[in-house]
Amino acid sequence: MENAAINGKKIAAGKAIEYIRNGMTLGLGTGSTAYWAIHGIGEQVKKGLSVRAIATSLQSESLARELGIPIVPFSEIDHLDITIDGADEVDEKLNLIKGGGGALLREKIVASATRFYIIIVDESKLVRWLGKFPLPVEVAPFGWELTSRRLQELGGHPRMRMAGTGPYLTDNQHYILDCSFGLIENPGQLHEQVSGITGVMEDGFFINMADIVIAGSPGGETRTLTKDATTPR
Repeated sequence: MENAAINGKKIAAGKAIEYIRNGMTLGLGTGSTAYWAIHGIGEQVKKGLSVRAIATSLQSESLARELGIPIVPFSEIDHLDITIDGADEVDEKLNLIKGGGGALLREKIVASATRFYIIIVDESKLVRWLGKFPLPVEVAPFGWELTSRRLQELGGHPRMRMAGTGPYLTDNQHYILDCSFGLIENPGQLHEQVSGITGVMEDGFFINMADIVIAGSPGGETRTLTKDATTPR
């Protein structure tokens, strides 16, 4: 199953790269699927593709630099033409849960500055309802216990994400609480409730942000989904 998922990710990444043109400014996602997109873009740069990019994590930035992709700061741009990123779950309205890779705040900042937001996944990430994958919530370390209690009151059953014996720290030096809400029929409403809690820096809901989702299958096929597509479990 693991090899099949990797193949699906590679296929989806290859399809997404076809949208890139010379002179574009790109957003580079974070995680196991975005990894393949960054490698693919690096290969095209070696062949003469001229682009510049902003990465959503220090890990992705390091990989991009290693592959020769020019990295620029936000001070030099006012928008991104295309961002290619992965997702942990995609519902039938193309709402997303993201943050499994720990970069949800930076990913959402980049997504909000993007004109055409492409999500790439293996087909196992397509669901009818979000919620089987726990919702990552990035929180300030100060008073995180109180923030956690507020998330518990919403029914989120938060668990501190760990790295070894201590809490996992994001690139912004925040904690992540992974919250299990069960199946989520109204992610927009829950997003408003979660993001309204003092101490929450960002949550992993990406509502009405994806322009298209490219889903790859182990057999080498891809599906390009729009908001009218249905993606049953």
